[in-house]
Amino acid sequence: MTGKELHQLLLDKWGHSYDVQFRRTQGKIFLQVMWKYLEQASFPLTEAEYQEHLDTIANYLNALGGTAQVKNFIAQTRDRPRLGKAVSIPLDLGERASEWIV
Repeated sequence: MTGKELHQLLLDKWGHSYDVQFRRTQGKIFLQVMWKYLEQASFPLTEAEYQEHLDTIANYLNALGGTAQVKNFIAQTRDRPRLGKAVSIPLDLGERASEWIV
């Protein structure tokens, strides 16, 4: 997956260029689709910075082997990012989880 593909996935599902972040909690790793998006006037990144951020996230997803999990979750979820509530996508890394949780 590339950053552009991730961006298109977000646009196709929710119609906005939402921010995405990795979050580690309770020994698990999640990809969170945040409620802020590029089209908002208050969004802190420029379009180029946003695309660079998505490229970085996509590279990590590829390295973690979580690309298919993210695509499937986004396709199946009915949740929407809304103010104060992100959509959390759990990443099952199997035995590799210990490599990423320090």
